[in-house]
Amino acid sequence: MQDPSSFDEFWPYYVGQHAHPTTRLLHFVGTSLAFSMIALAIVMRNPWWLVLAPTAGYGFSWIGHYGVERNQPAAFRRPLWSFFGDMVMWKKIATGQMDAELVKLGILRPPRA
Repeated sequence: MQDPSSFDEFWPYYVGQHAHPTTRLLHFVGTSLAFSMIALAIVMRNPWWLVLAPTAGYGFSWIGHYGVERNQPAAFRRPLWSFFGDMVMWKKIATGQMDAELVKLGILRPPRA
């Protein structure tokens, strides 16, 4: 990857690093758990949940990268953009838009009619 100068340039690289559906699922589960732990910290007024949130989020993600994709997490090169990428991908998965994004970027073939 050439060094991107914006998130829009980084996004196709980020999506390419998450080409396998299992990796995307693991990211979605980990991010969802992290969101839940942040909510628990607020509701229960217990900051220990905040300590566990990144562990859940990154733990599931890294299993996907090292165990499935066999690549290095984008967070090591661009941590902030990678975090934004996680949020965008989570939203697109939750709203059913991620497959269309993969097709748009040429990572997934369009479904046959």
